[in-house]
Amino acid sequence: MLSIIIPTLNEEDYLPILLESIKRQDFKDYEVIVADAGSKDKTLEIANSYKFKVVPGGLPARGRNNGAKVANGDVLFFLDADTVLSDKFLDKSIKEFELRKLDIASFCLRPYPENRFEYFLINIFYNRMIVILEKILPHSAMGIIIKKELFNKINGYDESIKLAEDHDLGRRAAKYAKFGINKFAKFGISKFAKFGISKFAKFGIIRSVEILISTRRFKKDSWFMTGTKFFLCQLHMIFIGPVRSNIFNYKFNHYKK
Repeated sequence: MLSIIIPTLNEEDYLPILLESIKRQDFKDYEVIVADAGSKDKTLEIANSYKFKVVPGGLPARGRNNGAKVANGDVLFFLDADTVLSDKFLDKSIKEFELRKLDIASFCLRPYPENRFEYFLINIFYNRMIVILEKILPHSAMGIIIKKELFNKINGYDESIKLAEDHDLGRRAAKYAKFGINKFAKFGISKFAKFGISKFAKFGIIRSVEILISTRRFKKDSWFMTGTKFFLCQLHMIFIGPVRSNIFNYKFNHYKK
């Protein structure tokens, strides 16, 4: 079973589009959990009209963690509220996830509605980069599929992080070592056989589908400023560590102001 977890805050314009795209999927073995951070619009009314689970949220990391706590699925799928799933998205992505024996995966992005220039920018500066760096420096944003067992073992999202907590989750998950019987077992070396590392959790970028995303943040804050902010955030994560201060002035949903 797949648990789809969506953090929200005043998403009455976008949430119905996402929920309708989920309902159209051929893959039906799922539940949807909306983690709301105190919406003042019709977001909760919309979520309840679909008869989906609703839990208290907060900033995205807290909302996602709260959703995971009540999830029944053995695989979690974290989605931003302003994304859209193409037809057969769940079927294709889950099949690839299982075929490649992944433990955690993310996706390339495509603007919705379709815009060739915006797709060119996203493709050049994000999609190609995350595929090239897939095995070296995992990137995970907008949509993340992860086995619940692994999510729990790494203690979920770090709620102290102010920006790029999703990338942090992917990198911590990819570093998680699975302990068990390893190659020393066949030589009768019980110490290594009992405590040795068999393999690390496997991270991958799904190739069969892309997540459709809104470019509203880029349009409101400008492509240059948003791109620069996230580039500097990446440098901060690599050379200093996760962003736990408000240095980048990130705000959760500020599009209607």
